[in-house]
Amino acid sequence: MTLHPNIVSQITAALGDIFARNQHAEQMVDARLKANRKWGARDRRLFAEGVYENVRWWRLNWHLAGLPDAEYLLPEAITEERVQTLWDAYWARREAKEAGQPSAPVGDVPPAIQASVPDWLFELGAVEFGATWPGLLAALNQPADVFLRANSLHTTAGALKADLALQGIEADEVPGLPDALRLKERRKLGNSTAFCNGLFEIQDAASQHVAPLLQVEPGQTVIDACCGAGGKTLHLAALMRNKGRLLALDVRDKPLHALAERAKRASISIVELGVLDKELVHTDLFASADRVLLDVPCSGLGTLRRSADLKWKQTPKEVARLARMQARILADYSQFVKPGGKLVYATCSLLPDENERQVQAFLAERGTEWTLEQELHLRPDREGFDGFYAARLKRNAPTAA
Repeated sequence: MTLHPNIVSQITAALGDIFARNQHAEQMVDARLKANRKWGARDRRLFAEGVYENVRWWRLNWHLAGLPDAEYLLPEAITEERVQTLWDAYWARREAKEAGQPSAPVGDVPPAIQASVPDWLFELGAVEFGATWPGLLAALNQPADVFLRANSLHTTAGALKADLALQGIEADEVPGLPDALRLKERRKLGNSTAFCNGLFEIQDAASQHVAPLLQVEPGQTVIDACCGAGGKTLHLAALMRNKGRLLALDVRDKPLHALAERAKRASISIVELGVLDKELVHTDLFASADRVLLDVPCSGLGTLRRSADLKWKQTPKEVARLARMQARILADYSQFVKPGGKLVYATCSLLPDENERQVQAFLAERGTEWTLEQELHLRPDREGFDGFYAARLKRNAPTAA
């Protein structure tokens, strides 16, 4: 199989932007797909695959190309010539695999290079996950499936499956997730009638576990205090049957604009948008909510199947900074919960320092004020979803003196 030279040049240019100029892989892929609308479905698929697979296996490819391992993330070492060398080697191995030829042995390659992760992450994973780490790493290095969440205000997973089938899009329902569908193959869905009519959102199955954990009910006051672009906000609104008050808050303004458009498309009217000032203590929201969701900023290391470039951008220093931020958010925003109300703390990380240790430290500081009701640990090597953590806490009513 051959690729048009323009496709190859666009792939190598994207890789240069990602590694030499620290751009995000998804943004680089989307920008080039939009700039090359005349590409057919095959070329678009091969372009995206070429970028993402080279990002995923960057360190191993670098090693197999005979380049100095110490330089694999140095921007000044990632020249156009070297990127072309990596691409040529990758494509040769891909064609050999398709032809049924055996892969070159990598048994003498250091395990962190074989798994194509930074040394710090390999060593940390070995400590935190022990004997399960190799299997977890292997799962993180596989491309992610695409999951949809049916908008239960307007359809069901079964009805959506039938609707998509009429458009030639095949999907399976997901046990344990009543609104979820798993696509049988990747398809462009943004222009589909069902999407434009607000019948579904693209949302990983792990993420779809979070909103139900909060146990919201119609008519409640609910705060999604780190809402981002609002995937979980919209799920909460559907579970509330679009009745009640749902405050979607974030310290960034830009994602709220995207959420407003998504809510409009989904015919959701209970969402109120607001920007939080991270330098202020928002006492006006104290004890105001029946339920609070804290989907906190995190390393994102549970999502490496779909965001492989994160492993090259994260550092131990950044993970430690995020952990400090998470502790502050949990301490500050937990005060939004009424006595008797509930909170869910969630991340798309696998690291205990961002997950259960945060919750344990929070509970240890607050004595009997809070109770841990349930925890979820989702892993790609077990459930086949993104890595996710969530914990539901109840704020206990004060006891009489």
